[in-house]
Amino acid sequence: MPAPTKIDGQLDAKPTSQPSQKSMTKAERRELQERQRAAKLAQKTAHGGPSAAKEPNHSKPPRTPPTLQKKSGDASGSGAIRSLQTKETVNNSAAAADDSAAVSRGLQIFSHFGLPKPIGHAIKGDIHPAIIRLGLLFSEFCICGSNARCIATLTAFKSVIQDYTTPPNNTLSRHLMTHLSPQITHLVSSRPMSVTMGNAIRQLKLEISGSDIDMIEQDAKDVLCQKIDDYIRDRIIIADEVIQELAGKKINDGDVILTYARSSVVEKILLNAHEEGKRFSVIVVDSRPLLEGKALLRNLTKVYPPIPCTYALLPALPSLMTEVTTVLLGAHSLSANGAVYSRAGTALVAMIAKTHSVPVMVCCETYKFSDGVMLDGFGKNELAPVRFSTPPKRSPILPSTPNLDILNPLYDLTPPSSITAVVTEVGLIPPSSISSIPLALGKTTL
Repeated sequence: MPAPTKIDGQLDAKPTSQPSQKSMTKAERRELQERQRAAKLAQKTAHGGPSAAKEPNHSKPPRTPPTLQKKSGDASGSGAIRSLQTKETVNNSAAAADDSAAVSRGLQIFSHFGLPKPIGHAIKGDIHPAIIRLGLLFSEFCICGSNARCIATLTAFKSVIQDYTTPPNNTLSRHLMTHLSPQITHLVSSRPMSVTMGNAIRQLKLEISGSDIDMIEQDAKDVLCQKIDDYIRDRIIIADEVIQELAGKKINDGDVILTYARSSVVEKILLNAHEEGKRFSVIVVDSRPLLEGKALLRNLTKVYPPIPCTYALLPALPSLMTEVTTVLLGAHSLSANGAVYSRAGTALVAMIAKTHSVPVMVCCETYKFSDGVMLDGFGKNELAPVRFSTPPKRSPILPSTPNLDILNPLYDLTPPSSITAVVTEVGLIPPSSISSIPLALGKTTL
């Protein structure tokens, strides 16, 4: 008769004096589970920690108590098992958290924000070279501002449409929509889509779906490109010209105009008022991480004669607000409840201006209107890349802290109560009447 193996001996070495699991009380089963866990921890420590995980399975104590293999008829036993499993899960999670204390946990509470993507991320699908180039420009923040991003996107789509060829047994009005989908996905993967881009793409898809299927392909593509040019001209360029005229009437000689960061339409308003011979001064308030006000300051001071300007950072705003007569702000989008979604810091400027009884005018084209309602800047936002948070060369370097993460939201929400009027191409509208913008344009939607 062959001698029993070691494994058989281990299996046969089960103590007989131990009472069965079924006859034990809930407290006794819990105590048994605690002893098994302590024995398992001691065995791992004796074998050198993580190296013990590489040993054979027969050298490990059972992971779960034998009660798991019995029938579920005993309700109290099942409840104890669930309690033990929950406690073990909590203990394991705590241990894992302690082990990763030296590693950044990440901003999990802001994980729904538009996180910056790495440069040169993977390209999926048939992507046009113009879209790839535009995606890199978006990722590098070489193209900033909702108007600039929308114009660049529509211009790139013109190249995509002109280089597109309808496959056999397909129509342009249907297959072109499928061809544009990966192009849009690539742009969104480079940087979250702005409201202006979303409205423009929605209008472009509407024009594509309404194309005549009997029209020659090249003629249909030319018509779509002309529609894109008309959209840029009517909704952005001409709209800005009307806003310049309306807002320019509110600027008088001797006024002190305060603006925050850089808005293309506000910059045009100030330059146009200067060309008309009005003499006023401008306070440019700026903040990190993008410091866009420097570009605005450069453009305002290079005209002849230069516009008197004062450049200050956001913490100096309260001391400057006493000299201000009007506040001109730009907008990324305009919500249906009258709230303005704009560069982070805009809400602070508007609230301090309201405290000092200074009128706040937001200059915004109607194509930035959004049907959604936003209540704060935490439901939707975008984070600036970490490279914009690095201190200047002469600044003292902060010591690295394992549990410290840098958070730079790019936008905030200005409540309608802090806004005096919104200047659009259809007139000056109070924030309480923003929802009437589509009706003012003779449309049900934008």
